[in-house]
Amino acid sequence: MKIATYNVNGINGRLEVLLRWLKMDKPDVVCLQELKAADDNFPKKEIERAGYGAIWHGQKSWNGVAILARDRQPLRTRKGLPGDTDAAGSRYIEAAIDGLLIGCLYLPNGNPAPGPKFKGKLEWFRRLDSYAAELLDLDIPVLLAGDFNVMPTDLDVYKPERWRDDALFRPEVRKAYASLVDQGWTDAIRHLHPDERIYTFWKYWRNSFERDAGLRIDHILLSPMAAPWLRKAAVCRTPRGWEHTSDHAPVMIELDIPDRIVGEP
Repeated sequence: MKIATYNVNGINGRLEVLLRWLKMDKPDVVCLQELKAADDNFPKKEIERAGYGAIWHGQKSWNGVAILARDRQPLRTRKGLPGDTDAAGSRYIEAAIDGLLIGCLYLPNGNPAPGPKFKGKLEWFRRLDSYAAELLDLDIPVLLAGDFNVMPTDLDVYKPERWRDDALFRPEVRKAYASLVDQGWTDAIRHLHPDERIYTFWKYWRNSFERDAGLRIDHILLSPMAAPWLRKAAVCRTPRGWEHTSDHAPVMIELDIPDRIVGEP
C-alpha cells in the first residue's frame, strides 16, 4: 500500500497539479494539508472522477485537512484533536482505511517566536502528544501523517544556522517532536534514510528548489505495529518542479501489509 502526505497550499488553486500527481504516482491513501477551502468548496466531484473517495475538514482561506483513498471511501473516526477550540483551526482529521487508522495533521507554523502564535503551536503540540499516546494504547496499526512544521535536526534543514530562532526549528519545538517520536513512533523517512539530507519544502524565491535549499517538515510516523511493514519512503520531488505548484512536495511510503488486516474495521 502506498500512503502519502502532501501540503497542497490551496486545493482549488492547485487542483490540476494534485490530479496530475495522483494520476502519475497512484497513491492508495493521501493526507492533504492547507486546503484553504471551506467545506462546501472542497472539489469532491473532481477528486471522485480521479478515482478517490474523500473526507475533509475545511476552513475558508486557511488551514484545512483531507484524507483521500483510491477506489474506496475513508471511514472518518475523528475531526479535530481532543481539546481543540474554534481558534485551533481545521488541523486534524482521522480515518479507518483497510485496517489502518490514519491521522492527517497540519501543525501550526508558530511564527513569530516567541509570541502568542508560538505559544499556541506548543499547546497544539501538547494536545497531539497526549492524543498520540492514546492511539498507541489502542494496539492497532496507526499512522500520523502531515505537515508538522518542524525540522527535527540539523540534517533536516539547509543552512541550519539561519533558522535557530524560527518557530519551525527552535529547541522547544524540536524537543516536542522528539518527545512524540519517543513514545514509540517511527519517522519513516529518517528510519530508512538515517544520514541523508532529504527535504520536503522549498520556498518559492531565490531558486530554492533548483539549489535544493530546503526543509524537511512533512513527516509520516508509524506505530510499533505498522513500522515493521515499512518498505520504502521517499519524497516525490517531480511535482515541485511543475508550474503553479505547491512549495511542498509529496512524501510517500510503501507498506507491505499482511493480508489478515485488510478489510478489518
